[in-house]
Amino acid sequence: MVWDRLDNKEKEGVFLFAEGYKEFLNRAKTERQAVKEIIKFAEEKGFKRIEKPSGKTKKVYRAFHNKTIAMGILGKKPIEKGIRIIASHIDSPRLDLKQNPLYEDVDLALLKTHYYGGIKKYQWVSRPLALHGKIIKKDGSEMDLSLGEKET
Repeated sequence: MVWDRLDNKEKEGVFLFAEGYKEFLNRAKTERQAVKEIIKFAEEKGFKRIEKPSGKTKKVYRAFHNKTIAMGILGKKPIEKGIRIIASHIDSPRLDLKQNPLYEDVDLALLKTHYYGGIKKYQWVSRPLALHGKIIKKDGSEMDLSLGEKET
């Protein structure tokens, strides 16, 4: 097992990485929040937002609809000589509201949902839930929403 072969300094590094990752997961509970955090981290590491590649910038990123991000480090050799690709996926267990979610039944207001992430339907009732989303107003302005993260 790898853990048994690590020295104390390497084990400290593992725990330090894990703490940083837990902090990221606490801040990035939706795709949009994850992309926002990834952009902040990438820019701290010298990545620049691009529309079209230029010869001057080597570390680049581009976000799509604030829900997906592509990043790259441009090499010195032409692409015909080969490339290396690392791909990842932004996802988390969650309930999404359907397009017209609100309905009434037995004198209760209910929401139609779709669930993701491997948690079974019956498990959702035993989990503390929060509401995260984006509201787009009639004038086109946007407002981020987060309810239920704080006990207050």
